Amino acid sequence: MLTWQQQTTVTNNRSARASVVVHPNAETMSEAGSDEFDDERSKLGEYEGDRNEAGERHGVGKALLPNGDVYQGQYERGKRQGEGTYCFKNGSRYVGDYYQNLKHGQGTFYYPDGSKYEGSWVEDLRQGRGVYTYSNGDTYDGEWLHHVRHGQGTYHYYETGSKYKGSWVNGKMESAGEFIHPNHRYMGNFVNNNPYGPGKYVFDSGCEQHGEFHHAEQDVAEGEWGELASTAIVTWIPKCVTGLTLWTPGKETSAGEKETAPAKEEAESQPA
Repeated sequence: MLTWQQQTTVTNNRSARASVVVHPNAETMSEAGSDEFDDERSKLGEYEGDRNEAGERHGVGKALLPNGDVYQGQYERGKRQGEGTYCFKNGSRYVGDYYQNLKHGQGTFYYPDGSKYEGSWVEDLRQGRGVYTYSNGDTYDGEWLHHVRHGQGTYHYYETGSKYKGSWVNGKMESAGEFIHPNHRYMGNFVNNNPYGPGKYVFDSGCEQHGEFHHAEQDVAEGEWGELASTAIVTWIPKCVTGLTLWTPGKETSAGEKETAPAKEEAESQPA
């Protein structure tokens, strides 16, 4: 029996890192220097542009805010509303729609580390459909909720060419999905970014290996705040080898009930 990490290494040495690694803290990357100013403070700083009869910023204008950020675009009754560009003093930049001073609608956010997000925003949060391109070249194309990956989406690993396609919950791989490598793929259920339960490996040669992933928790040293951290040891238990079969997400394949293949054939088809 091989662990999830060991299997990927044997089949494709380069895909080992792609098996379970998702860009760390990607969904919570800093937006330091955020354009969160209340109405009173937004009146400070320098402003050039249109105003309405009440003297409020209204129309098109450019503002240099007290913290050094710069906004250029549309205003309505004193608030950023419509299309605009907001440049943060830390190098970040947002180009897109605003509503009531909040990023809302379609827009692109460029982060200081070179990553960017293009897609839908709801009240200053990534929400809806969007594409995040990370600084290491990885991409996530899919659904977002409250600033994190949530729903259906595909995460592509730039270095290895592998990708995960399936369900996400609160930024993690959860429920039905498939991990696609250059010469094979794994199809099954995921829990906390790891495969769990019944599933199958599908090889380009035209055969499948059915089995189950089991998890075993292993305690490690206490964390910074005194809590016990734990890590899951993921182990693949093969059952049988078959020809290509239909896979129904979230359900165990009927092939698992078939007679186990000879040990030699099973060993030769063991995934990486």
